[in-house]
Amino acid sequence: MNSKTLILAFVLMSLSTFSVIVGDTGSKLLSDDGFSQLWVAWTRFAIATVILLPFVGLRVSELRGLLDWRIILRAALICCAISFILTAIKTEPMANAFGGFFISPIVSYILSWLFLREKISWQRSILLGVSFLGVLIVVRPGFGMTTGMIFAVLSGACHGTYLMTTRWLIGSYRPRFLLYSQLVIGVVLLSPFAFVDNPALTMSHTGFLLISALGSAAGNMMLVLTNKAIPASVVAPLIYLQLISATAMGYFVFSQWPDLPTLIGLLIIIGAGLSSLWFAGRGR
Repeated sequence: MNSKTLILAFVLMSLSTFSVIVGDTGSKLLSDDGFSQLWVAWTRFAIATVILLPFVGLRVSELRGLLDWRIILRAALICCAISFILTAIKTEPMANAFGGFFISPIVSYILSWLFLREKISWQRSILLGVSFLGVLIVVRPGFGMTTGMIFAVLSGACHGTYLMTTRWLIGSYRPRFLLYSQLVIGVVLLSPFAFVDNPALTMSHTGFLLISALGSAAGNMMLVLTNKAIPASVVAPLIYLQLISATAMGYFVFSQWPDLPTLIGLLIIIGAGLSSLWFAGRGR
């Protein structure tokens, strides 16, 4: 892995993770004003479905793929992951919630080994074990674990399973179709929550709504483009940059700063994740 590839990956993933967190910030602002988290999730899927349509190159022959049970399962998993994390950040500081969410790579790693027979290495297994220790410090199971943190962990578990199903299907469908299918199916699955009672939508709420949807859509689109241009072994560890963005946005927008144990846990998670780059560079 040369330095140019690493710099490009770092820049693209920084933009992608920051965009996703900006979107989640818009969602939290809406939730704090009394809007339903499930309604916010539905609007994210609906707006992104419209905005990304010109860019996905959808083919008529691909439409039957929307009825593939594996595609529906994958979309349901990301719906649950987003709905759960939006529920978590309603009551939890953003950095704390995303610390719990980062059980996702561990779940993905184990499930990919069990069901997809992907090779595992002792180096990465050790780093994920260290990362799990960081998650435990943040979540603190048995030591006052809150409902919000339970939802954060559930979100991470759903997201990790979603990542495994993505790798399962990547050889059968185009990446852009996989992205768009989860949006279309997500709109359908979340439609029962689209017409719930919410506060009156003001101009500022409309702005938060657009930030929520556009931030998420832009981040996911950049992630697809990054995975196309950069090896997955380089991209995967950089997803931990999301924790830095979550901590920064939590501080500057909501005046939230992690307490010392949580900060230690977050640093452990980030350090273990980014250390994977060293092994990626050596082909391990």
